[in-house]
Amino acid sequence: MRFSNVVIESIAYDTPPEVLSSDAIEEELGETYERLRLPKGRLELMTGIQERRFYPVETMPSSISAAAGKVALANSRFDKDSFDLIAHAAVCRDKMEPATASYVHGLLEMSPRAQIWDLSNACLGFLNALTLVGSMIESGQIERALVCSGENGKSLMDWTLEELKKPEQTRKSVKPYFANLTIGGGGVAAVVCRKDLAPESPQLLGGSVRTDSASNLLCEGGASGQGELQMLTDSEELLKAGIQLAQTTWAAFLEDNEWDVGDIDRFICHQVGSAHRRQLFEALNLNLEKDYITYTSWGNVGSVSCPLTLAKAVEDEVIKTGDKVALLGIGSGLSSLMLAIQF
Repeated sequence: MRFSNVVIESIAYDTPPEVLSSDAIEEELGETYERLRLPKGRLELMTGIQERRFYPVETMPSSISAAAGKVALANSRFDKDSFDLIAHAAVCRDKMEPATASYVHGLLEMSPRAQIWDLSNACLGFLNALTLVGSMIESGQIERALVCSGENGKSLMDWTLEELKKPEQTRKSVKPYFANLTIGGGGVAAVVCRKDLAPESPQLLGGSVRTDSASNLLCEGGASGQGELQMLTDSEELLKAGIQLAQTTWAAFLEDNEWDVGDIDRFICHQVGSAHRRQLFEALNLNLEKDYITYTSWGNVGSVSCPLTLAKAVEDEVIKTGDKVALLGIGSGLSSLMLAIQF
C-alpha cells in the first residue's frame, strides 16, 4: 500500500496512574515461586520489563482513548467540529454494542457530522486504523480523523495472579500465563489528515502486511462470565512464528516502499520485551542503536504500544525533521504490518 496525501498532524498519549513492578508481582507470587522453586528476578530477567502501568480496573477503554484524544486535539490546529471520523482501535472495548467510538465521541463532544467506528486486530489495531483512515483520506472521502486506542490490562493481571496462586499449578502449567505478566495499560491518539492541511507534518508513505493464520491458536484471549480478561499464550512458539512472519513482511516492506535499510533513521517496534527485541533485530539484521524502547517501564500495552513508543520518541526528540521512520507491528493472529513515515 502506498500513500501520497496523508500526514499525522498530532500524536499524544495518556499515562495510567498505577505502577506495578516486576518485583512486586514476584512478591505477590512468593508462595508459588517457592513451591515451584522459581528464582526471584526471573520475570525482569526474561522480559527486561521493570514495571508496567494500569488504570483502576473499572476504568472504561473509551475514557482512556478520550483522555489521549483530548491531548491530541489540544495539540492540533484543527477545531474538533471539523473532524469527519472518530476511530477506536483497541483490543479493549466498553461493550460489544454500541461501538466504543460512540462513547469516545460523546466524551470529547465531537461534531455530529463525524462518523464513528471500532477497528480491532489484537496489537495491530491502531496501525491498521492508520492505513484505513489513510485510504479514506487518499480517496477523498474524508479530510481529518482522530484515531484513538485505550488499553487496560489490570483485570487480566488480577486474573492471572489468582490463577498462578492455585496449588495445582506446576512449572509446566504456568507457562501459558507468563505473557500476561508483561501486559500494561495506556492510551494513545493521533490526528490524521490530508497533507495540504498540515504540509509540514510527518507523512505516511506506505506499508506492507503479511498474515500467518496457521498460528492463530498461539495466543487467545477473551472475557469470563464475570467480565475478567483472560489470555493464554504459547510464548515460545509465538515468538518463533512472529519472527518468521516479520522477516517476510520486512522484505516486502523494503521492496514496496523502495527504501534501503541503511537509509532508515529510527525503528519503532511493537513492545513485547527484551527477547523479542533481540531476536527481531538479529533476524532482520537491524542496528539496535536505531531502536527506541518503552517496554522497560510500560510493558506490552497491546495496540497502544507501537504508537505510544512513536509519541514518546517524538517527545524525547530522538526523531528529527527529515528522519525516515519504520513502524514494525506484530499482533496475534498472526499478522504483521509495517509502515513507512517521513518526518
